[in-house]
Amino acid sequence: MFSLPRRRRLRTLLNSTLPILYLSRHILQYKADCYRLLREVRASNARVYLNTEFSAKQQAFLDFVLQHCVTVGVAELDPEKLTPLLKVKYHDSIADAMADLGSPAEIGRAFAPFQQHLYCESR
Repeated sequence: MFSLPRRRRLRTLLNSTLPILYLSRHILQYKADCYRLLREVRASNARVYLNTEFSAKQQAFLDFVLQHCVTVGVAELDPEKLTPLLKVKYHDSIADAMADLGSPAEIGRAFAPFQQHLYCESR
């Protein structure tokens, strides 16, 4: 059990700390929203290049990747995520992915270069 003076100190501490914690939570949420908005803008800029540099099936897959990037984060652009993204998009069928997008080398050649458009100034 806490003594009365100790309970008062604890109440004072909680009353002064809770608004700070509440505000901190909102600041972190605001920061996360800003990052998401930035990812959306970058993805929108990159989509312009998808229409000019890639086949229709590649565009569909890369658009899927961009949407996943916006939703989950830029870690989805890691080359190690390529196979899991193909499995999600093509329902665990790498053969279907290869039929649509070409050989693994061709898929890799499409996946890596389009990412530069996420970080360059829109023209």
